[in-house]
Amino acid sequence: MTPAELSRTVVRAVRSAVDEGVLCVAVPDDVKVERPRPGGGGDYASAVALKLAAASGLAPRAVAEALRGRLTGAPGVARVEITGPGFLNFTLDAGPAAHDELVRRVLALGPRYGYGDSLAGQHTSFAPADEPRALAVTSVVVELLRSQGATAEITPYGSERIHVLPDPLPGAGPDAARWAYLRAAAHDRPAPAAELLAQRDSNSYFRVRYAYTRTRALTRNAHDLGFTSAPGDLGLPEGTPGGPGNSGATHLHRLLADHPDVLLRAARLAAPDRVARQLEGVADAVLDFQHSVLPLGDEKPLAAHRARLALAEAAGAVLAGGLSLFGIDAPEFL
Repeated sequence: MTPAELSRTVVRAVRSAVDEGVLCVAVPDDVKVERPRPGGGGDYASAVALKLAAASGLAPRAVAEALRGRLTGAPGVARVEITGPGFLNFTLDAGPAAHDELVRRVLALGPRYGYGDSLAGQHTSFAPADEPRALAVTSVVVELLRSQGATAEITPYGSERIHVLPDPLPGAGPDAARWAYLRAAAHDRPAPAAELLAQRDSNSYFRVRYAYTRTRALTRNAHDLGFTSAPGDLGLPEGTPGGPGNSGATHLHRLLADHPDVLLRAARLAAPDRVARQLEGVADAVLDFQHSVLPLGDEKPLAAHRARLALAEAAGAVLAGGLSLFGIDAPEFL
């Protein structure tokens, strides 16, 4: 279950409580779910009960109790707990079946995974910008809004997508300049050209694109070995690089699940840097996980190798989709 799906599940629980007369509140269009803060538990948390308490005339914990009863046992939700003054904490079903379904969904949608209609009906027009960084950010915010179902445009360019920036960072190409402008938060300065051109791990522009090329190389190498991808049991015991409890496969699944919510929040907040940080996280997890994908030595390809390749390809689709939203090339080779 993705954060966006969990949000919709909570909205349905609120609507159910309202329909049954347990709560007397306006049903929100969506509910914010996020990673638990220090001291919280589970995979995600929501303060929806606190936000509805005043309108309902009930204490936040009473609202939370009403919602917990309607959320417990929901598909994809393993456990719901109430913490503090009324926070709902969700532990998701993270079993193999849930992971398989997630990977299948990503592979089916490809680079468009994470697109949705949460902002359908919203229309936003932006004035044209002459300054390169503002132009880069605005053009990508338009793409993010459209990816979530909104109608957005830069006037007078209309639906024209802007790929080439005037006056990019001195010494950097257009793609590197775009990454520098988009990776920096609004209050930060873009990275200098010398850093963007260095092919090393500290260069996030290089790292994200390199991780994508590694997913493509894994697919080619698997083809040479006579097998293709298929979601399933990864067969990675505890202690194996990328195995359960390590930063590879487990972290990749979580990042893939988070991706639709990252795109939605980046669109709402006009913050492409959130997508850049998400891509960096996926890239780091891919580079950690990649060494577990292919058979080693005389080992024959097994179902586990097919499943690991499927996970790597799903991560590659997320990287390609994010770079595409940025108007940046996802290279086959680097």
